[in-house]
Amino acid sequence: MVAAVRRWRRRAVLGTLGGGWTGYGAFGVLSDPRYGTSRGLDSITRHVPMSVLGWVWVVCGAVAVVAALAPRAHSIQSAGFTALATPAALWGTCFTIATVSGAYPKGGGSACGWLAFALSIVWVSGMDDPPPTGREKARTWWTSGR
Repeated sequence: MVAAVRRWRRRAVLGTLGGGWTGYGAFGVLSDPRYGTSRGLDSITRHVPMSVLGWVWVVCGAVAVVAALAPRAHSIQSAGFTALATPAALWGTCFTIATVSGAYPKGGGSACGWLAFALSIVWVSGMDDPPPTGREKARTWWTSGR
């Protein structure tokens, strides 16, 4: 059982964070964004409304969840990881700009967190799931006589 879970690690990250991104977009950005979030994102909300940014989170999260359902489609999983990293990197960049420019000096902590999140997603996207062990290979459906 543990070995079966190990083969799902990348997909589990996609599904978990995808669901989280969808919820964050729907409940944290679309419904009522916090003051600090709105203030830290001023560099982008001048050009793009907060409602659009909320839908970016929802759509990117949904892409990641769909990618999690594709067991051996690495190109689809790559799209899912890209969808996860994009809004986190955008948030981190905007908070960095707000901190450095002095528009929102308290945004430094958020900048660090969001950029670390985006970088972690990039690192996980490059990891391979371990191959099945010898015992698991013998139990595959095409060799078990089913």
